[in-house]
Amino acid sequence: MNSVSFSEIAVVSCGTLTMELNHLKEEGFLDAKHLFFTTPGLHEDPRELERQLIQRIKQAKEKAKKVLVVYGGKFCYVNGEEPTRTMKKIIEEQGPEVARVDATHCMDMLASEEEREKIAQERAGGEKVWWMTPGWIKFRHQVFKGWDQGLANENFPRHTGGAIVIDGIGYVDKYMAEHPEELLEYSDWMGIAIQGYQVTLDRFKSLLLEQAKRLGGL
Repeated sequence: MNSVSFSEIAVVSCGTLTMELNHLKEEGFLDAKHLFFTTPGLHEDPRELERQLIQRIKQAKEKAKKVLVVYGGKFCYVNGEEPTRTMKKIIEEQGPEVARVDATHCMDMLASEEEREKIAQERAGGEKVWWMTPGWIKFRHQVFKGWDQGLANENFPRHTGGAIVIDGIGYVDKYMAEHPEELLEYSDWMGIAIQGYQVTLDRFKSLLLEQAKRLGGL
């Protein structure tokens, strides 16, 4: 099915997507020899995000001529001190051999905005949803580093449709079976219900393939 190869491409990704990318590597779809990850949850710290991202890209360039960055755009990097500095600019500065997946954030990589609207209608009656991926559960304490209960109370309860985890690797069901008390504690902290929604990784694969083709994957 996949006639495009990632063998000459190094991948640099937000650590939140570690599980999905390793899954694609294990199943043979992603034949990149080198995967580099930044710390999960750095959207809360744009300065550190930029530092780690540029450092990982530099490391990746030492291993491969071409680099594919798995990071969202406007929602993953918001620089309040320098609003005109964007993820797009950062990637452009790394040179023509570096490309980034065309998505706004990790949730968008697994389900498009249109798909998320359908999921919200199906599971939350069209109410406002707090979207997550499995990484937001596994790396919860990094993703929400520095958040106290007050900040949680300000942000989560307004999402009356609860939290929906877009799951392409079967993580949520397994986690609920093995760690039900941890998921309940997480839900209590957020003040909203958490549920998983199974998807395929087809959209994620297509976004990766699109940029691999741009980079000249054969």
